[in-house]
Amino acid sequence: MGSERGDLSIGELAARSGVQIETIRYYEREGILPKAGRTAGGHRTFDEGHLRRLLFIKRTRGLGFAGEEFRELIALLEQGYKCQDVQRIASTHLDSVRQRIRELAEIETFIVDLLNGCGDGTSGNCHIVDRLSAQEQSGGGARGSTLQGR
Repeated sequence: MGSERGDLSIGELAARSGVQIETIRYYEREGILPKAGRTAGGHRTFDEGHLRRLLFIKRTRGLGFAGEEFRELIALLEQGYKCQDVQRIASTHLDSVRQRIRELAEIETFIVDLLNGCGDGTSGNCHIVDRLSAQEQSGGGARGSTLQGR
Protein backbone atom coordinates (compact mmCIF):
# COMPACT_ATOMS: atom_id res chain seq x y z
CA MET A 1 0.00 0.00 0.00
CA GLY A 2 1.16 3.57 -0.71
CA SER A 3 1.25 4.60 2.94
CA GLU A 4 4.29 2.37 3.49
CA ARG A 5 6.36 4.85 1.38
CA GLY A 6 4.99 7.76 3.35
CA ASP A 7 2.29 8.45 0.76
CA LEU A 8 -1.27 8.54 2.02
CA SER A 9 -4.41 8.39 -0.06
CA ILE A 10 -7.10 10.91 0.78
CA GLY A 11 -9.08 8.12 2.45
CA GLU A 12 -6.09 7.15 4.61
CA LEU A 13 -5.49 10.80 5.48
CA ALA A 14 -9.15 11.19 6.45
CA ALA A 15 -9.05 8.06 8.60
CA ARG A 16 -5.83 9.02 10.38
CA SER A 17 -6.88 12.64 10.99
CA GLY A 18 -10.58 12.19 11.67
CA VAL A 19 -11.36 14.86 9.06
CA GLN A 20 -13.94 14.23 6.33
CA ILE A 21 -12.68 13.75 2.77
CA GLU A 22 -14.74 16.69 1.47
CA THR A 23 -13.28 18.92 4.19
CA ILE A 24 -9.75 17.89 3.17
CA ARG A 25 -10.56 18.78 -0.45
CA TYR A 26 -11.98 22.12 0.71
CA TYR A 27 -8.87 22.93 2.76
CA GLU A 28 -6.71 22.05 -0.23
CA ARG A 29 -8.78 24.24 -2.59
CA GLU A 30 -8.61 27.15 -0.14
CA GLY A 31 -4.86 26.81 0.26
CA ILE A 32 -5.12 25.99 3.95
CA LEU A 33 -3.68 22.55 3.27
CA PRO A 34 -0.81 22.40 0.76
CA LYS A 35 -1.61 20.84 -2.60
CA ALA A 36 -1.31 17.08 -2.67
CA GLY A 37 0.95 15.21 -5.01
CA ARG A 38 -0.65 13.16 -7.74
CA THR A 39 -0.16 9.61 -8.86
CA ALA A 40 0.19 8.77 -12.54
CA GLY A 41 -3.52 7.98 -12.41
CA GLY A 42 -4.35 11.43 -11.02
CA HIS A 43 -5.13 10.36 -7.44
CA ARG A 44 -4.05 12.65 -4.63
CA THR A 45 -1.15 11.53 -2.45
CA PHE A 46 -0.45 13.09 0.89
CA ASP A 47 2.48 12.73 3.27
CA GLU A 48 3.11 13.04 7.00
CA GLY A 49 3.49 16.81 6.61
CA HIS A 50 -0.06 17.00 5.29
CA LEU A 51 -1.25 14.89 8.22
CA ARG A 52 0.50 17.17 10.74
CA ARG A 53 -0.98 20.28 9.08
CA LEU A 54 -4.44 18.73 9.01
CA LEU A 55 -4.22 17.81 12.71
CA PHE A 56 -3.07 21.36 13.46
CA ILE A 57 -6.05 22.76 11.53
CA LYS A 58 -8.50 20.40 13.24
CA ARG A 59 -7.19 21.19 16.71
CA THR A 60 -7.03 24.97 16.24
CA ARG A 61 -10.57 24.95 14.87
CA GLY A 62 -11.65 22.78 17.80
CA LEU A 63 -10.22 25.36 20.19
CA GLY A 64 -12.25 28.05 18.49
CA PHE A 65 -9.53 29.77 16.49
CA ALA A 66 -11.32 31.25 13.50
CA GLY A 67 -11.26 34.17 11.14
CA GLU A 68 -8.21 36.38 11.28
CA GLU A 69 -6.54 34.46 14.12
CA PHE A 70 -6.78 31.22 12.15
CA ARG A 71 -5.49 32.86 8.95
CA GLU A 72 -2.58 34.36 10.89
CA LEU A 73 -1.62 30.98 12.32
CA ILE A 74 -1.71 29.35 8.87
CA ALA A 75 0.34 32.23 7.42
CA LEU A 76 2.92 31.78 10.18
CA LEU A 77 3.17 28.08 9.34
CA GLU A 78 3.71 28.96 5.68
CA GLN A 79 6.28 31.71 6.25
CA GLY A 80 8.08 30.42 9.28
CA TYR A 81 7.31 31.60 12.76
CA LYS A 82 8.69 32.57 16.10
CA CYS A 83 7.05 31.09 19.15
CA GLN A 84 6.32 34.60 20.46
CA ASP A 85 4.16 35.27 17.37
CA VAL A 86 2.12 32.15 18.04
CA GLN A 87 1.91 33.03 21.74
CA ARG A 88 0.58 36.50 20.89
CA ILE A 89 -2.22 35.01 18.77
CA ALA A 90 -3.02 32.38 21.43
CA SER A 91 -3.08 35.02 24.16
CA THR A 92 -5.47 37.21 22.16
CA HIS A 93 -7.67 34.19 21.57
CA LEU A 94 -7.64 33.34 25.27
CA ASP A 95 -8.87 36.86 26.03
CA SER A 96 -11.75 36.28 23.60
CA VAL A 97 -12.56 32.92 25.19
CA ARG A 98 -12.61 34.47 28.64
CA GLN A 99 -14.92 37.24 27.42
CA ARG A 100 -17.28 34.64 25.94
CA ILE A 101 -17.26 32.73 29.24
CA ARG A 102 -18.27 35.94 31.05
CA GLU A 103 -21.08 36.46 28.53
CA LEU A 104 -22.26 32.87 28.94
CA ALA A 105 -22.22 33.26 32.73
CA GLU A 106 -24.44 36.35 32.33
CA ILE A 107 -26.80 34.38 30.13
CA GLU A 108 -26.87 31.56 32.67
CA THR A 109 -27.72 33.98 35.48
CA PHE A 110 -30.48 35.55 33.41
CA ILE A 111 -32.03 32.17 32.59
CA VAL A 112 -31.81 31.05 36.23
CA ASP A 113 -33.57 34.30 37.22
CA LEU A 114 -36.26 33.58 34.64
CA LEU A 115 -36.79 30.08 35.97
CA ASN A 116 -36.76 31.24 39.60
CA GLY A 117 -39.56 33.68 38.77
CA CYS A 118 -41.83 30.89 37.62
CA GLY A 119 -44.59 29.52 39.76
CA ASP A 120 -45.81 25.98 39.50
CA GLY A 121 -46.43 26.37 35.76
CA THR A 122 -50.20 25.90 35.99
CA SER A 123 -51.28 29.51 35.51
CA GLY A 124 -52.28 30.81 32.10
CA ASN A 125 -49.47 33.34 32.07
CA CYS A 126 -45.86 32.36 31.62
CA HIS A 127 -43.34 34.47 33.50
CA ILE A 128 -40.58 33.55 31.04
CA VAL A 129 -42.56 34.60 27.97
CA ASP A 130 -43.66 37.80 29.70
CA ARG A 131 -40.07 38.72 30.64
CA LEU A 132 -38.61 37.87 27.25
CA SER A 133 -41.23 39.87 25.39
CA ALA A 134 -41.25 42.90 27.74
CA GLN A 135 -39.62 46.15 26.74
CA GLU A 136 -36.87 47.12 29.18
CA GLN A 137 -37.87 50.02 31.42
CA SER A 138 -34.53 51.33 32.69
CA GLY A 139 -31.97 50.86 29.96
CA GLY A 140 -31.80 47.14 30.46
CA GLY A 141 -28.79 46.90 32.72
CA ALA A 142 -25.96 44.54 31.91
CA ARG A 143 -28.10 41.49 31.22
CA GLY A 144 -30.71 43.36 29.24
CA SER A 145 -28.19 44.95 26.94
CA THR A 146 -26.16 41.77 26.53
CA LEU A 147 -29.24 39.71 25.78
CA GLN A 148 -30.96 42.09 23.40
CA GLY A 149 -31.54 40.46 20.08
CA ARG A 150 -30.86 36.96 21.38
